[in-house]
Amino acid sequence: MKIEVRQVSHPDAVRAYGTDDLRRHFLIESIFETDEIVLTYSHIDRLVIGGALPASKPLALTAPMPIGQEFFLAQREMGVINIGGAGRVTLDGAIHTLDPRDCLYIGKGVADVVFESIDPANPAKFYLLSTPAHAAHPSTLIKPERAKHIRLGDQLTSNKRTIFQYIHPEVCDSCQLVMGLTQLEPGNMWNTMPSHTHDRRSEAYLYFDLANDQRVFHMMGDPSETRHLVVANEQAIISPGWSIHSGVGTSNYAFIWAMGGDNKSFTDMDHIPISALR
Repeated sequence: MKIEVRQVSHPDAVRAYGTDDLRRHFLIESIFETDEIVLTYSHIDRLVIGGALPASKPLALTAPMPIGQEFFLAQREMGVINIGGAGRVTLDGAIHTLDPRDCLYIGKGVADVVFESIDPANPAKFYLLSTPAHAAHPSTLIKPERAKHIRLGDQLTSNKRTIFQYIHPEVCDSCQLVMGLTQLEPGNMWNTMPSHTHDRRSEAYLYFDLANDQRVFHMMGDPSETRHLVVANEQAIISPGWSIHSGVGTSNYAFIWAMGGDNKSFTDMDHIPISALR
């Protein structure tokens, strides 16, 4: 297992960041490494973001020093979405099979978590997002058809998309974690525009289903001092509550979003008119 710790950046400091500083603080360039669990511990709402790519062997989730507990989920919950081949996640001996785009909510108190692929030649890619938890909720497998579907956008504004809400109060109980997936339709490149902020919670994004020679320009920063990050396939963004978050791709793509903070209301956001952006 590999883990990196990221500290919090004040918005006044971010105004002076150049490209390298922005990428170092807010972009996670490596999520999936063969036969590794790779994690980033962010002090922004203590999110843990990462990936598990088991190929030749199963991978056990242990508790590295920054977690500070006997086992990883002693005081945490976790969402897992598989974006690779079919795989299995074993929770205290109970086996859950995750097909592509299946989601697994793992509740606080699960001691043994093991990831494995069904076909090593087509390994699973388990994207992981964990938040602190105050109570134990049942671990739940959520397939795309069980998720809450929301269709938004218009071809005229290049943002026609479907939102799949997996870990959401109408689908699955959790403490503070909300998690889902957004798929843009062909010919549509914009997400979350007009943009907004979430002052009461933070968010993370994994961009995927993007060709290797394509990119997403992720917009971030204070609305009056916007910045951008150029993001490749299967890279992730840490988005603090004070920052806008929207993006446009050089082709269509998908992304996994996850939030943690004061509430689980998907619509709790502070809208920013396009005319106010600078």
